[in-house]
Amino acid sequence: MKADAVRGHLDGLLLAVLEPGPLHGYAIITAVQRRSGGALELRTGTIYPALNRLERLGLLSSSWESAAGERRRRAYELTDAGRATLAGERAAWSEFTAAIGAVLNPDPQPGGARPGLAT
Repeated sequence: MKADAVRGHLDGLLLAVLEPGPLHGYAIITAVQRRSGGALELRTGTIYPALNRLERLGLLSSSWESAAGERRRRAYELTDAGRATLAGERAAWSEFTAAIGAVLNPDPQPGGARPGLAT
């Protein structure tokens, strides 16, 4: 899937994968890829600026963590404001997909009539 496909939806994707709990950058990339069945592959150059922006907006918080034998890495997690924003992103996505679906896959009209045609 093209990178342009996620434009405008990146914030929602990042917030959604962070909903269960804190993750570091590579784990976020992996979670998006796994949840999308491999269709979405985000690059580090895409997600880190977005994570930093979401943190500045107060939607995420971050802290440094270190695991045995590994270098320190920053873990991100949702704030209450981030959870509220995610709920809004989900509602907006539902409205958007319903509207696009109604255009691409219209329901047949009762009696075989087609919208826009005089009978």
